[in-house]
Amino acid sequence: MIAPPDFDKLAADIKRWGCELGFQQIGISDTRLDEHEAYLLSWLKAGHHGEMRYMESHGVKRSRPEMLQPGVLRIVSARMDYLPPAGADPHTVLKDASLGYISRYALGRDYHKVLRKRLQKLAERIVEVVGVFNYRAFVDSAPVMEKALAQKAGLGWIGKHTNLLNAKAGSWFFLGELYTDLPLPVDTPAQNHCGTCRACIDVCPTQAIIGPYRLDARRCISYHTIELHGAIPAEFRKAIGNRIYGCDDCQLVCPWNRFAQPAGEGDFMPRAGLDAPQLLELFAWSEEEFMRRTEGSAIRRIGYECWLRNIAVALGNAPASSPVIAALQGRADHPSMLVREHVQWALQQHLGGEKTC
Repeated sequence: MIAPPDFDKLAADIKRWGCELGFQQIGISDTRLDEHEAYLLSWLKAGHHGEMRYMESHGVKRSRPEMLQPGVLRIVSARMDYLPPAGADPHTVLKDASLGYISRYALGRDYHKVLRKRLQKLAERIVEVVGVFNYRAFVDSAPVMEKALAQKAGLGWIGKHTNLLNAKAGSWFFLGELYTDLPLPVDTPAQNHCGTCRACIDVCPTQAIIGPYRLDARRCISYHTIELHGAIPAEFRKAIGNRIYGCDDCQLVCPWNRFAQPAGEGDFMPRAGLDAPQLLELFAWSEEEFMRRTEGSAIRRIGYECWLRNIAVALGNAPASSPVIAALQGRADHPSMLVREHVQWALQQHLGGEKTC
Protein backbone atom coordinates (compact mmCIF):
# COMPACT_ATOMS: atom_id res chain seq x y z
CA MET A 1 0.00 0.00 0.00
CA ILE A 2 1.41 3.40 -1.01
CA ALA A 3 1.75 5.85 1.87
CA PRO A 4 -0.17 9.13 1.48
CA PRO A 5 1.93 12.16 0.58
CA ASP A 6 3.48 14.33 3.27
CA PHE A 7 1.57 17.47 2.30
CA ASP A 8 3.68 19.79 4.45
CA LYS A 9 6.78 18.63 2.61
CA LEU A 10 4.98 18.73 -0.72
CA ALA A 11 3.96 22.36 -0.15
CA ALA A 12 7.57 23.28 0.60
CA ASP A 13 8.71 21.40 -2.50
CA ILE A 14 6.14 23.15 -4.67
CA LYS A 15 7.48 26.53 -3.53
CA ARG A 16 11.04 25.46 -4.24
CA TRP A 17 10.17 24.02 -7.64
CA GLY A 18 8.28 27.19 -8.50
CA CYS A 19 11.35 29.32 -7.83
CA GLU A 20 13.46 26.94 -9.91
CA LEU A 21 11.01 27.48 -12.77
CA GLY A 22 11.39 31.26 -12.64
CA PHE A 23 8.64 32.36 -10.27
CA GLN A 24 9.69 34.72 -7.50
CA GLN A 25 7.13 33.47 -4.97
CA ILE A 26 4.57 30.72 -4.49
CA GLY A 27 1.74 30.72 -1.95
CA ILE A 28 -1.19 28.45 -1.15
CA SER A 29 -4.73 29.36 -0.13
CA ASP A 30 -8.12 27.78 0.41
CA THR A 31 -11.06 28.64 -1.83
CA ARG A 32 -13.21 30.87 0.41
CA LEU A 33 -13.72 34.32 -1.10
CA ASP A 34 -16.92 35.49 0.62
CA GLU A 35 -15.70 39.03 1.38
CA HIS A 36 -14.30 39.48 -2.10
CA GLU A 37 -17.50 38.17 -3.66
CA ALA A 38 -19.48 40.87 -1.89
CA TYR A 39 -17.11 43.50 -3.29
CA LEU A 40 -17.33 42.01 -6.79
CA LEU A 41 -21.13 42.05 -6.80
CA SER A 42 -21.19 45.63 -5.54
CA TRP A 43 -18.66 46.67 -8.22
CA LEU A 44 -20.71 45.05 -10.96
CA LYS A 45 -23.97 46.50 -9.70
CA ALA A 46 -22.42 49.97 -9.88
CA GLY A 47 -21.49 49.34 -13.51
CA HIS A 48 -17.81 49.97 -12.87
CA HIS A 49 -16.84 47.18 -15.28
CA GLY A 50 -18.03 49.22 -18.24
CA GLU A 51 -18.29 47.15 -21.42
CA MET A 52 -16.34 44.23 -19.96
CA ARG A 53 -19.47 42.11 -19.98
CA TYR A 54 -17.48 38.94 -19.37
CA MET A 55 -17.02 40.19 -15.81
CA GLU A 56 -20.72 39.67 -15.09
CA SER A 57 -21.53 36.86 -17.53
CA HIS A 58 -19.84 34.29 -15.27
CA GLY A 59 -21.87 35.29 -12.23
CA VAL A 60 -20.25 34.17 -8.99
CA LYS A 61 -18.11 31.55 -10.70
CA ARG A 62 -15.23 34.01 -10.31
CA SER A 63 -15.54 34.09 -6.54
CA ARG A 64 -16.43 30.42 -6.06
CA PRO A 65 -13.54 28.35 -7.45
CA GLU A 66 -15.41 25.07 -6.98
CA MET A 67 -17.89 26.19 -9.66
CA LEU A 68 -15.04 26.67 -12.13
CA GLN A 69 -13.12 23.53 -11.17
CA PRO A 70 -15.21 20.92 -9.34
CA GLY A 71 -13.35 19.26 -6.48
CA VAL A 72 -10.82 22.07 -6.01
CA LEU A 73 -9.51 22.33 -2.45
CA ARG A 74 -6.50 24.60 -2.75
CA ILE A 75 -5.17 27.34 -5.00
CA VAL A 76 -1.45 27.54 -5.67
CA SER A 77 -0.74 31.19 -6.55
CA ALA A 78 2.48 32.22 -8.26
CA ARG A 79 4.03 35.60 -9.03
CA MET A 80 6.68 36.45 -11.60
CA ASP A 81 8.42 39.84 -11.83
CA TYR A 82 8.29 41.60 -15.20
CA LEU A 83 9.90 45.04 -14.80
CA PRO A 84 12.59 45.23 -17.52
CA PRO A 85 16.12 45.83 -16.17
CA ALA A 86 17.00 47.85 -19.26
CA GLY A 87 15.22 50.16 -21.66
CA ALA A 88 13.89 53.69 -21.58
CA ASP A 89 12.89 55.27 -18.28
CA PRO A 90 9.06 55.34 -18.15
CA HIS A 91 8.96 58.86 -16.66
CA THR A 92 11.09 60.15 -19.54
CA VAL A 93 8.78 58.55 -22.11
CA LEU A 94 5.67 59.99 -20.50
CA LYS A 95 7.17 63.49 -20.59
CA ASP A 96 8.05 63.30 -24.30
CA ALA A 97 4.86 63.84 -26.31
CA SER A 98 6.53 62.63 -29.50
CA LEU A 99 6.85 59.15 -27.99
CA GLY A 100 4.19 56.56 -27.27
CA TYR A 101 3.92 55.05 -23.80
CA ILE A 102 3.20 51.33 -23.58
CA SER A 103 2.53 49.72 -20.23
CA ARG A 104 5.71 48.01 -19.08
CA TYR A 105 4.01 44.63 -18.79
CA ALA A 106 3.42 44.53 -22.56
CA LEU A 107 6.94 45.32 -23.79
CA GLY A 108 8.04 41.70 -24.13
CA ARG A 109 6.50 38.31 -24.84
CA ASP A 110 2.84 37.76 -23.97
CA TYR A 111 2.85 36.87 -20.27
CA HIS A 112 -0.07 34.45 -20.69
CA LYS A 113 2.13 32.10 -22.69
CA VAL A 114 5.17 32.42 -20.42
CA LEU A 115 3.40 31.80 -17.13
CA ARG A 116 1.07 29.11 -18.40
CA LYS A 117 3.98 27.05 -19.64
CA ARG A 118 5.78 27.36 -16.29
CA LEU A 119 2.65 26.44 -14.34
CA GLN A 120 2.23 23.38 -16.50
CA LYS A 121 5.81 22.36 -15.73
CA LEU A 122 5.15 22.89 -12.04
CA ALA A 123 2.10 20.63 -12.23
CA GLU A 124 4.18 17.97 -13.99
CA ARG A 125 6.75 18.10 -11.18
CA ILE A 126 3.95 17.49 -8.68
CA VAL A 127 2.67 14.53 -10.73
CA GLU A 128 6.13 12.97 -10.53
CA VAL A 129 5.80 12.86 -6.74
CA VAL A 130 2.11 12.24 -6.01
CA GLY A 131 0.95 10.69 -9.27
CA VAL A 132 -2.00 11.92 -11.28
CA PHE A 133 -4.11 14.55 -9.52
CA ASN A 134 -6.79 16.99 -10.63
CA TYR A 135 -5.54 20.46 -11.48
CA ARG A 136 -6.08 23.34 -13.87
CA ALA A 137 -3.73 26.23 -14.64
CA PHE A 138 -4.94 29.80 -15.13
CA VAL A 139 -3.17 32.97 -16.23
CA ASP A 140 -5.71 35.77 -16.51
CA SER A 141 -7.65 33.50 -18.84
CA ALA A 142 -10.81 32.54 -16.95
CA PRO A 143 -13.12 33.91 -14.24
CA VAL A 144 -10.51 33.84 -11.47
CA MET A 145 -10.09 36.39 -8.67
CA GLU A 146 -6.33 36.19 -8.91
CA LYS A 147 -5.51 39.15 -6.67
CA ALA A 148 -7.85 38.03 -3.92
CA LEU A 149 -6.42 34.51 -4.03
CA ALA A 150 -2.86 35.82 -4.07
CA GLN A 151 -3.59 37.93 -1.00
CA LYS A 152 -4.97 34.90 0.83
CA ALA A 153 -1.86 32.98 -0.22
CA GLY A 154 0.42 35.61 1.32
CA LEU A 155 1.84 37.03 -1.90
CA GLY A 156 0.79 40.58 -1.10
CA TRP A 157 -2.17 42.82 -0.38
CA ILE A 158 -4.60 44.57 -2.69
CA GLY A 159 -3.62 48.24 -2.69
CA LYS A 160 -5.83 51.29 -2.98
CA HIS A 161 -5.28 51.21 -6.76
CA THR A 162 -6.61 47.60 -6.74
CA ASN A 163 -3.28 46.12 -7.84
CA LEU A 164 -1.50 43.55 -5.68
CA LEU A 165 1.39 44.94 -3.64
CA ASN A 166 4.25 43.06 -2.07
CA ALA A 167 6.36 44.65 0.67
CA LYS A 168 9.57 43.32 -0.86
CA ALA A 169 8.70 43.50 -4.56
CA GLY A 170 6.22 46.32 -5.17
CA SER A 171 3.65 45.56 -7.87
CA TRP A 172 5.54 44.95 -11.11
CA PHE A 173 4.67 41.26 -11.37
CA PHE A 174 2.27 38.83 -13.04
CA LEU A 175 0.09 36.27 -11.29
CA GLY A 176 -0.91 32.74 -12.21
CA GLU A 177 -2.75 29.93 -10.45
CA LEU A 178 -3.03 26.17 -10.17
CA TYR A 179 -6.43 24.98 -8.96
CA THR A 180 -5.86 21.60 -7.30
CA ASP A 181 -7.62 18.93 -5.28
CA LEU A 182 -4.56 18.33 -3.09
CA PRO A 183 -5.20 19.17 0.61
CA LEU A 184 -2.07 21.28 0.97
CA PRO A 185 -1.44 23.43 4.06
CA VAL A 186 -2.41 27.06 3.46
CA ASP A 187 -0.29 30.16 3.98
CA THR A 188 -1.05 33.18 6.14
CA PRO A 189 -2.84 35.97 4.24
CA ALA A 190 -0.86 39.17 3.70
CA GLN A 191 -1.64 42.27 5.74
CA ASN A 192 -2.44 45.64 4.18
CA HIS A 193 0.32 48.26 4.39
CA CYS A 194 -1.10 51.17 2.40
CA GLY A 195 -1.77 53.19 5.53
CA THR A 196 -2.84 56.77 4.85
CA CYS A 197 -1.01 57.00 1.52
CA ARG A 198 -3.16 58.11 -1.42
CA ALA A 199 -0.48 58.76 -4.03
CA CYS A 200 -2.10 56.42 -6.55
CA ILE A 201 -5.49 58.07 -6.13
CA ASP A 202 -4.10 61.57 -6.59
CA VAL A 203 -1.91 60.79 -9.61
CA CYS A 204 -4.51 59.03 -11.78
CA PRO A 205 -4.91 61.19 -14.93
CA THR A 206 -8.62 60.42 -15.27
CA GLN A 207 -9.54 60.02 -11.59
CA ALA A 208 -10.41 56.39 -12.22
CA ILE A 209 -9.63 55.44 -8.62
CA ILE A 210 -12.82 56.89 -7.20
CA GLY A 211 -11.94 55.95 -3.64
CA PRO A 212 -9.56 53.66 -1.75
CA TYR A 213 -9.77 50.17 -3.28
CA ARG A 214 -12.44 51.23 -5.79
CA LEU A 215 -11.65 51.52 -9.48
CA ASP A 216 -14.18 52.70 -12.05
CA ALA A 217 -12.95 51.03 -15.23
CA ARG A 218 -15.06 53.39 -17.30
CA ARG A 219 -12.59 56.15 -16.41
CA CYS A 220 -9.41 54.06 -16.61
CA ILE A 221 -6.87 54.65 -19.40
CA SER A 222 -5.97 50.96 -19.51
CA TYR A 223 -9.62 50.16 -20.08
CA HIS A 224 -9.98 52.78 -22.81
CA THR A 225 -6.83 51.77 -24.70
CA ILE A 226 -7.11 47.98 -24.31
CA GLU A 227 -10.55 46.72 -23.30
CA LEU A 228 -12.79 49.25 -25.04
CA HIS A 229 -13.40 48.41 -28.70
CA GLY A 230 -15.43 51.47 -29.63
CA ALA A 231 -14.76 55.18 -29.47
CA ILE A 232 -12.79 56.57 -26.54
CA PRO A 233 -15.02 59.11 -24.77
CA ALA A 234 -13.91 62.61 -25.77
CA GLU A 235 -13.84 63.74 -22.15
CA PHE A 236 -10.85 61.48 -21.44
CA ARG A 237 -8.78 61.96 -24.60
CA LYS A 238 -6.70 64.90 -23.42
CA ALA A 239 -5.91 63.17 -20.13
CA ILE A 240 -4.68 60.08 -21.98
CA GLY A 241 -1.68 62.06 -23.19
CA ASN A 242 0.75 59.79 -25.03
CA ARG A 243 -0.37 56.52 -23.40
CA ILE A 244 -1.20 54.24 -26.33
CA TYR A 245 -1.47 50.88 -24.55
CA GLY A 246 -2.29 50.78 -20.88
CA CYS A 247 -1.23 53.10 -18.07
CA ASP A 248 1.28 52.65 -15.24
CA ASP A 249 0.91 55.94 -13.39
CA CYS A 250 -0.48 54.41 -10.20
CA GLN A 251 2.42 51.97 -10.09
CA LEU A 252 5.08 54.52 -10.96
CA VAL A 253 4.07 56.71 -8.04
CA CYS A 254 3.62 53.93 -5.48
CA PRO A 255 6.30 54.13 -2.75
CA TRP A 256 6.36 50.35 -2.38
CA ASN A 257 7.79 50.04 -5.88
CA ARG A 258 11.11 51.33 -4.65
CA PHE A 259 11.58 47.72 -3.59
CA ALA A 260 10.70 46.29 -7.01
CA GLN A 261 13.35 44.03 -8.51
CA PRO A 262 14.26 44.01 -12.22
CA ALA A 263 13.01 40.90 -13.99
CA GLY A 264 15.50 38.22 -14.85
CA GLU A 265 13.15 36.67 -17.40
CA GLY A 266 14.45 37.19 -20.92
CA ASP A 267 10.97 36.88 -22.43
CA PHE A 268 9.97 40.14 -20.74
CA MET A 269 12.72 42.27 -22.25
CA PRO A 270 11.50 45.11 -24.54
CA ARG A 271 10.94 44.17 -28.17
CA ALA A 272 10.89 46.23 -31.37
CA GLY A 273 11.93 49.41 -29.57
CA LEU A 274 8.51 49.66 -27.93
CA ASP A 275 9.92 50.97 -24.65
CA ALA A 276 10.25 54.44 -26.27
CA PRO A 277 8.71 54.37 -29.76
CA GLN A 278 8.15 57.38 -31.98
CA LEU A 279 4.43 57.96 -32.45
CA LEU A 280 4.81 58.92 -36.11
CA GLU A 281 6.65 55.69 -36.86
CA LEU A 282 3.97 53.58 -35.15
CA PHE A 283 1.18 55.45 -36.91
CA ALA A 284 2.80 54.67 -40.26
CA TRP A 285 2.69 50.91 -39.69
CA SER A 286 0.56 48.97 -42.12
CA GLU A 287 -1.70 46.27 -40.72
CA GLU A 288 0.77 43.66 -41.94
CA GLU A 289 3.59 45.42 -40.14
CA PHE A 290 1.50 45.71 -36.97
CA MET A 291 0.83 41.97 -37.02
CA ARG A 292 4.49 41.17 -37.66
CA ARG A 293 5.93 43.48 -35.03
CA THR A 294 3.46 42.43 -32.34
CA GLU A 295 3.82 38.70 -32.93
CA GLY A 296 3.89 36.93 -29.57
CA SER A 297 2.94 40.17 -27.78
CA ALA A 298 -0.10 41.02 -25.66
CA ILE A 299 -0.46 44.19 -27.73
CA ARG A 300 -1.82 42.27 -30.69
CA ARG A 301 -5.04 41.53 -28.80
CA ILE A 302 -6.41 45.05 -29.37
CA GLY A 303 -6.18 44.77 -33.16
CA TYR A 304 -4.92 47.21 -35.77
CA GLU A 305 -7.90 49.59 -35.73
CA CYS A 306 -7.71 50.22 -31.99
CA TRP A 307 -3.94 50.58 -32.33
CA LEU A 308 -4.43 53.43 -34.82
CA ARG A 309 -7.27 54.84 -32.69
CA ASN A 310 -4.99 55.07 -29.66
CA ILE A 311 -2.09 56.60 -31.56
CA ALA A 312 -4.38 59.16 -33.20
CA VAL A 313 -5.40 60.37 -29.73
CA ALA A 314 -1.76 60.59 -28.67
CA LEU A 315 -0.90 62.56 -31.83
CA GLY A 316 -3.79 64.89 -31.07
CA ASN A 317 -2.12 65.54 -27.72
CA ALA A 318 1.35 66.02 -29.24
CA PRO A 319 2.72 69.47 -30.10
CA ALA A 320 1.43 70.67 -33.46
CA SER A 321 3.90 70.22 -36.29
CA SER A 322 3.81 69.72 -40.04
CA PRO A 323 4.80 66.03 -39.79
CA VAL A 324 2.11 65.33 -37.16
CA ILE A 325 -0.62 67.08 -39.15
CA ALA A 326 0.48 65.42 -42.38
CA ALA A 327 0.43 61.97 -40.76
CA LEU A 328 -3.06 62.53 -39.41
CA GLN A 329 -4.33 63.88 -42.71
CA GLY A 330 -2.91 60.79 -44.38
CA ARG A 331 -5.28 58.67 -42.26
CA ALA A 332 -8.28 61.02 -42.55
CA ASP A 333 -9.99 58.77 -45.11
CA HIS A 334 -9.11 55.47 -43.43
CA PRO A 335 -11.68 52.71 -44.18
CA SER A 336 -12.47 52.38 -40.48
CA MET A 337 -15.01 54.87 -39.14
CA LEU A 338 -13.47 54.36 -35.69
CA VAL A 339 -10.06 55.45 -36.92
CA ARG A 340 -11.44 58.35 -38.95
CA GLU A 341 -13.36 59.76 -35.98
CA HIS A 342 -10.28 59.81 -33.74
CA VAL A 343 -8.09 61.21 -36.49
CA GLN A 344 -10.63 64.00 -37.02
CA TRP A 345 -10.58 64.78 -33.29
CA ALA A 346 -6.77 64.87 -33.33
CA LEU A 347 -6.71 67.22 -36.30
CA GLN A 348 -9.16 69.52 -34.60
CA GLN A 349 -6.75 69.82 -31.68
CA HIS A 350 -4.17 71.25 -34.08
CA LEU A 351 -6.24 73.04 -36.69
CA GLY A 352 -9.35 74.01 -34.79
CA GLY A 353 -12.14 74.81 -37.23
CA GLU A 354 -9.91 74.72 -40.29
CA LYS A 355 -10.64 72.25 -43.08
CA THR A 356 -8.83 69.00 -42.18
CA CYS A 357 -9.30 66.80 -45.23
